Amino acid sequence: MNITILSTSPRKNSSSLRFSKYLKSLSQEAGFDQIEIVDFENYDVPFFGQGFIKKDSLSAFQEKLIGAWAKADLVFIVMPEYNWFPDAELINLLNQLGGKDFAHLFGEKTFALAGVSSGRGGKLPAIEMTVMLGKLINFLNQYSVISPRIYESHETHVNLNENGELANDNTVYENSVKAFVDYSIKIAQRWNNGKA
Repeated sequence: MNITILSTSPRKNSSSLRFSKYLKSLSQEAGFDQIEIVDFENYDVPFFGQGFIKKDSLSAFQEKLIGAWAKADLVFIVMPEYNWFPDAELINLLNQLGGKDFAHLFGEKTFALAGVSSGRGGKLPAIEMTVMLGKLINFLNQYSVISPRIYESHETHVNLNENGELANDNTVYENSVKAFVDYSIKIAQRWNNGKA
């Protein structure tokens, strides 16, 4: 099974990237090795009204993003929470990819969403993006599943270091992230009907 992790914060060494690295290590512990993280630090997707992604002239970032997403069976979307909202980059990206040229990115996938916070939040952006993803899957007439289990990573900078390793002995955090990863993998395996 191919796993892609989208770390949608454009900030360098963001908490979203820390959490994404932790998801990767837990997925590896679960026996998967085809895992790619796409970090949005080099995000260069034009904002709506300023231009469009052109499938025949992708930038290096866009090519990496679309290539990793296209081959994935399971797509983790890790997004920061900015005052109860998801990041503008992710919303813009979904708007840009929501047409026939990129419809395949929304087909035959399992999506698992996680919100990242430096405080106690994170869930609301993931809930909002669940709705947006569902609308795109429907509008593009694709067949995918969005995992019902959302994760909210609280105090991420306290719980994980820059390498995405546990920074303390918070077993509640550790066990809850493991449960999220395991659940997401099981949903993807069931959706793929044992093909993964």
